[in-house]
Amino acid sequence: MSDFNDFNNPQVRNLPKHLRQFIVEQHYEKYTPVDQAVWRYVMRQNYSYLKDVAYYPYIKGLQRAGLSIEYIPDLQTMNDNLGKLGWGAVTVDGFIPPAAFMEYQAYRVLVIAADIRQINHIAYTPAPDIIHESAGHAPIIADMDYNNYLSYFGSIGAKAMFSAKDFELYEAIRTLSILKEAVDVPEYEIIKAEQHLQYISDNLGEPSEMALLSRLHWWTVEYGLIGSLDDPKIYGAGLLSSIGESASCMMDTVEKIPYTIDTLNYAYDITKTQPQLFVTETFQNLIHVLEQYADTMAFRKGGQESIMKAIECNNTATAVYSSGLQVTGVFSDMGIDTDDELTFIKTTGPSALAVEGRQLKGHGKLYHKDGFSSPVGKLKGCALPLEDFIPDLLKDHDIEEGHIARLQFESGIFVTGKVRKIGYHGDKLILIAFENCTVKESNGNILFQPEWGTYDMAIGEKIVSVFNGAADKEAYEEIPPMSTKTTERMTYDQKTEALHQVYQTVRQIRESGEGYAALPDLFDVLRTSYRQDWLAAMEILEIVNHTQQNPALEKEIRIYLEMKTANEPEHKKLIEDGLHVIANPVSQLMTTED
Repeated sequence: MSDFNDFNNPQVRNLPKHLRQFIVEQHYEKYTPVDQAVWRYVMRQNYSYLKDVAYYPYIKGLQRAGLSIEYIPDLQTMNDNLGKLGWGAVTVDGFIPPAAFMEYQAYRVLVIAADIRQINHIAYTPAPDIIHESAGHAPIIADMDYNNYLSYFGSIGAKAMFSAKDFELYEAIRTLSILKEAVDVPEYEIIKAEQHLQYISDNLGEPSEMALLSRLHWWTVEYGLIGSLDDPKIYGAGLLSSIGESASCMMDTVEKIPYTIDTLNYAYDITKTQPQLFVTETFQNLIHVLEQYADTMAFRKGGQESIMKAIECNNTATAVYSSGLQVTGVFSDMGIDTDDELTFIKTTGPSALAVEGRQLKGHGKLYHKDGFSSPVGKLKGCALPLEDFIPDLLKDHDIEEGHIARLQFESGIFVTGKVRKIGYHGDKLILIAFENCTVKESNGNILFQPEWGTYDMAIGEKIVSVFNGAADKEAYEEIPPMSTKTTERMTYDQKTEALHQVYQTVRQIRESGEGYAALPDLFDVLRTSYRQDWLAAMEILEIVNHTQQNPALEKEIRIYLEMKTANEPEHKKLIEDGLHVIANPVSQLMTTED
């Protein structure tokens, strides 16, 4: 994990412990000369095309985020620059769980995959990589309206209910993305992983809150367009970082649909180009749609429907009483009356109590190791909710420390026991602890009996909110589920390392303006020993075209590349696009940007 003392960025420095576990060192030295050439090619292509179709001025955005066309970004430099915009960045190992990803956004920290795509996936990779995360997300962070939306989306997403099936889907996506970027993986393994992902996707059942939010995230943050249907501009990072799809997405064959709440109905497939895209008129409309969906979520609705979501998700969640008391645990049961109002809630296994996100002293998961249950509602015959009882009113109802209390709720639940302690938070009654206590429903069903120990009764007329995760994540020591599969660590044979040296030498010649005489020999090595490679030849062509010192070599390389376009259809567009940028240098285009 990265040393947080290395970063002066306040957003990164303030990340909580449960998010820091995902952070890995960037290890800048691992990037090979081929990796650097891949970055440069993609960035030059991006700028050449995106200057006309990206929403935010691309080079301006790159510079403000601390990015260069020439080199893979260094995380420290990015943090220095993003810090001026109120953001930060960390490197991680590929895909991380959606709930954690959302929470990073809420903390205004970009999550950047440390790896970079292989040259054979230069146009697009389903795996998150440093091109997608930094060159896609970072440049538009400088737009205040957008980065506010991104952060707000994270704060909403961090509360979304997340099911076990969501984690299965995440694992299937992560596994496939790793296999596709690994070297020499048998084709049958990739096909098997694709089939498994398809099976999981087809059998998710009713989508969870996180699954639906992920759709909104995909069609905005990753694949969003802004403007008019007739002339949209790209702001989604998936499009900004894909030199293939950023062009194809503007074709008439890709349907453009106004972005509304109905976008929730469109699932997506990360392994394929998108058949439709959604266009928002403004970033404010993104927030409007997000608010529409957030109003349906458990953290805003509360009540029995939200507790049911928590039970179905079978993960750690938090229910908030109207008194402000927060109950964290895995919810397993609830009671409802004839009007579908909650009468009690129950968790199983380690549970905890908190207020305003801070765990109550003595009420952690070790104390409540076997679960927690408590009534919900008013006392029978009392118009005033119990949480609003002042101490004198409690005494009027024979609720005093050291005294036997007999409480009957409107739901019919009876609580009888000796009051050990009464707890307030501000002017709200939140908790009453009983000794020798019995809790039972009107039908005689026992909810708690004396031999089980102290009964801590939560106070609250209603459950006003239910959200994913613990109220106090640090105290609860909530560790989000992590994948056991890691991205492949690359090793290179002697021949590949020799190719790396060719790339490095070409870069040195280009940057120093010296050593041009070595270019014919380098090209000869490429066409005799590395005929599968096309990018190094393209970089040599760029140099000789720019210097005009060796017209014969330039002609020879052009013929070589043109033959490749005829014989290697998988490289045809890549080579043609590279030739276009050589004819229209990025350095010249940059001077024309407003």
